[in-house]
Amino acid sequence: MPVILCIETGTDICSVAVGSENGTIGVWEVADPKAHSTQLPLLIDEVLKASDLTPSQVSAVAVSKGPGSYTGLRIGVSMAKGLCYSMGIPLIAIGSLEAMVQGLLATPKKFPQNALLCPMIDARRMEVYTALYSNKGEAFTPVEAVVVTPESFMEYLNDRPVVFFGNGSAKCQSVISNTNAIFIANFLPSAKFMLPLAIKAYKNENFENTAYFEPFYLKDFIATTPKNKILP
Repeated sequence: MPVILCIETGTDICSVAVGSENGTIGVWEVADPKAHSTQLPLLIDEVLKASDLTPSQVSAVAVSKGPGSYTGLRIGVSMAKGLCYSMGIPLIAIGSLEAMVQGLLATPKKFPQNALLCPMIDARRMEVYTALYSNKGEAFTPVEAVVVTPESFMEYLNDRPVVFFGNGSAKCQSVISNTNAIFIANFLPSAKFMLPLAIKAYKNENFENTAYFEPFYLKDFIATTPKNKILP
């Protein structure tokens, strides 16, 4: 039975989980975007120790491929690659939004059968990374970066309920006004949501080329200069 180590670093949550077909064995998480580079190795070590596992017992590493934070994704993928190289095991990439959908479907909340699920990852200002999924987790629209306006998603909201969740949904709630809009508060991404998708990928041998794999950034990284910087 494969044991998979899952890494999620695409948002403010730095999350690590380990599990198998029988479910999640252990989860360690830190809610701090500045902790990814320093805490991720420690979280991996702790989750394995707490689960009574050694690195040699891990069958594969699954990492969130994005979209999400450029820096966070880069850190997570770099760590996953290093582990796969050192342990000689395959790399699995899981879509960040798809994993969020799996997490929502695993909750006891019930939604109308025709509802669409809309995970949202904050992309700053009024922009979010998002896509629409059926209530069975099937992709309904492609992943894209959307600038939220009062007209956003209206073509769907006028026809059926849409469930918005994730750290980008709060700013959507302040803009969209429709009786079919359902907002789920305080939903946080977690590496444990990746596990069912990772197990499926492992069985299908859907592995990445460890040497050449790159995260799905969706947008190019834009470096900013602090406004108070004094130029010579």
